[in-house]
Formats: sequence, structure tokens, C-alpha cells
Amino acid sequence: MTSALNIDLDSHDTRILAELQADARLTMAELGRRVHLSQPATTERVRKLEAAGVISGYRATVNLAKLGYGIRAIIRIGRAEYARMIKLVQSTPECINAYNVTGEDSWVLEIAVIDVRHLDAVVTKFCLLAETATSIILNPAREHQAMLPPHSADVKPLIRKVTNA
Repeated sequence: MTSALNIDLDSHDTRILAELQADARLTMAELGRRVHLSQPATTERVRKLEAAGVISGYRATVNLAKLGYGIRAIIRIGRAEYARMIKLVQSTPECINAYNVTGEDSWVLEIAVIDVRHLDAVVTKFCLLAETATSIILNPAREHQAMLPPHSADVKPLIRKVTNA
């Protein structure tokens, strides 16, 4: 299979990606056992994936509630001056993710705050730039989904086109 960067990824590479996304702390020996390759071969493949930019980093996932952040929320923001928005996002440590998007909203932010009072303080900063709408996240249904290379056979239209013969 060929990715957008013209890198040939075989089934071993795909399995390595799946395993590392599930647990990036695996030793190369354990990773090799799981994907049925020797440790040196596994190490070489991981380095190849890193050098190609397929693997762009490793990180720890933390439990925000255990750190004292009792509320996570999504803030949708209307049109705002791009440079001012970027500056505000970068100066807001509560902002976990920020996306410049198309559609009715220009920005979608995910934030983590201690409580409702803290939520109000953070949202108010963004309200000064543009109209906002805020939703508190009650229960994340999916997070940190492992992603593997797409297969065109997996993408099927929901509706078949009817052609007149």
C-alpha cells in the first residue's frame, strides 16, 4: 500500500503502527514479538517510519480529571481575526485542541477547566473576539482512535447510483 508520501507500508508496518498507537512504551523486543519480526528488523522499520514522518512523536496521555480538571468543553467560535485568535489560543493553557474550520463556525476548541467558574472565565476571553457557543463534554464516546493506512476497498458508498440502461 502506498501512502500520500509514497512510502510503501506493508502488513508489518501497519501492525507496528497499531501496536505503538496502543502502547508507545513497548520495547523494540516486545514490539518485534508482537509483529513477528526480529528486534533489529523492528527497530529499522520504526526508524524508517519516524524518518518518513509517519510516526511524528510519542506522548503520554494523562487523565485530566485526576489533574483536577473537572470539566471538558467544546467552544465553537464565529468569525474572528486570525492573528488575534491564534495569539489567544496560544496564551490559554486550558485549550487542549484548537481547529480552524469551515462552516458556520470558524474555530472549534476543546478546553479543560476546574469548574463552572473557571469555564466562565475562559469562555469570556473568547467571547471578546467573536460570538461563541459552548458545550460541556458529558462522556467521550471515542478518543485517541488508532489510525492505520486507508484501504480503498474499505470505503464503500452508502447509496448505489441507479443508471438508466
